[in-house]
Amino acid sequence: MISRIVIVDDEKSIRDALKFACEQASLSATVAGTVREARLLLREQPDLLVLDIGLPDGNGLDFLTELRKSSRLPVLLLTARGDELDRVLGFELGADDYVVKPFSPREVVSRIKAILRRTRSEPGAFEHDSERQQIRFFGERLNLTRYEYLLLRLFIERPGWVYSREKLMDLIWDQPEESYDRTVDTHIKTLRAKLKKIRPDLDPIETRRGTGYALREPL
Repeated sequence: MISRIVIVDDEKSIRDALKFACEQASLSATVAGTVREARLLLREQPDLLVLDIGLPDGNGLDFLTELRKSSRLPVLLLTARGDELDRVLGFELGADDYVVKPFSPREVVSRIKAILRRTRSEPGAFEHDSERQQIRFFGERLNLTRYEYLLLRLFIERPGWVYSREKLMDLIWDQPEESYDRTVDTHIKTLRAKLKKIRPDLDPIETRRGTGYALREPL
């Protein structure tokens, strides 16, 4: 089955380039230049949304917030802004990935395919109930602190992604400037211990020496 992609960007040249790249990769693509047009296209229940943050009739992050109230549709954000805050906020609002302009259309298509593979994979070791903010590991509910939950949620949403201690502190901690690298290590250690109680034979969280942490894939 051909995956259906909706591309929302206010620049026609970008829309056309991404549409062409998607079609060359055997993906079906429709385009929109405004939030209003995007709402109409989403009624057709596509498989993924490519969403620009800056749109003429609204902010892409506001639209993402609206979308996440009723849908888990995978979203890839496009942003031309150099400030990392938009990208961090995008992840917190539920984006699956982001690409910074200028970009290669082939790179965007590669990211699209990676997101589709992740979101279509069979349920694995982890089950995440975002409404209740609960995570199960091989069917058993984990009793997690707030930061343990936020760490594990980030890992299972993007398995294989390597996060440095600094990045984890920026994405998760309320006041990262007042935290220390050892804080991350301590929470990872307690999180690993809770996972080991359920499956002593597995260590899902990898330590990438000199780089950071990642969720092992496949598990």
